[in-house]
Amino acid sequence: MNAQPGETLLQISPDEFARTVDDLERESFRLLMIKPADSPLEALLQRSGESVRLVQSPMSKVQSQKDADLRPWTVDIGPASGSEWKVGRAGMMYRDLVPDRLGGRLIASHIRITEGGPVADKVHYHKIDFQVIYCLKGAIRVVYESQGEQFWLRPGDCVLQPPEIRHRVLEAEAGSEVIEITSPAEHETWFDHETQLPTADMQPERVFGRQLFFRHTAVESDWKPTDFDEIMCAETRIPGVRVLRSEGISKDLVKVTQQQPPELLILIDGSGIHANLDKY
Repeated sequence: MNAQPGETLLQISPDEFARTVDDLERESFRLLMIKPADSPLEALLQRSGESVRLVQSPMSKVQSQKDADLRPWTVDIGPASGSEWKVGRAGMMYRDLVPDRLGGRLIASHIRITEGGPVADKVHYHKIDFQVIYCLKGAIRVVYESQGEQFWLRPGDCVLQPPEIRHRVLEAEAGSEVIEITSPAEHETWFDHETQLPTADMQPERVFGRQLFFRHTAVESDWKPTDFDEIMCAETRIPGVRVLRSEGISKDLVKVTQQQPPELLILIDGSGIHANLDKY
């Protein structure tokens, strides 16, 4: 990777990357962008017109969509076989749920906040096509641009975060967990140091990148049987997204079907989400 005009490019080893970002922030650099959120490989910081781009060396490679294995598959993602947990953005723990990330089409992350209290997050937004968050455990206080006051995400709740909506994670109970499905898999997270949340305006019909913000709460769920054995579902206002529950399936799983429309099902500890990927 070449530095952009006016930038200093630094190649940093993986074990020094997070510490270097912290050191530059202590020297009054502002973090503008990080990519990807689950295991940062690139960051852009700026101070008084001076820009520094950090790049992990070597860079990871993402399989192209045309080379992706698009056959139906199911993978057990229980503790014994799931991918390893790793520290990602804002000190949150991440593990990857979809092998090959469908050739870069999407990333499905299981995210855990281990400590309770304020979360070291900043106002930010994502350069994405689609992102949905489903709360598995605990409680997480969040706030969104043009959506009114902060609120708590609790188990069974989910939100559609449209492209480039400013938002922030404020606080969480210890051990809180969410499923986050995002397309494309590798995307930039930009930090907005000027916007204060909540914003003064309340615009629930505001469109961000041709999408609206949607919030589904667990109390709204009207449970019905599904085509999947022992799994119940409830429709949400989010196009193509249903929430799931099961008392009869003991293992955690991810199921991808590649017939039309392609679908992604994630179930962890008897709770989860089902997404029609063709909607996005």
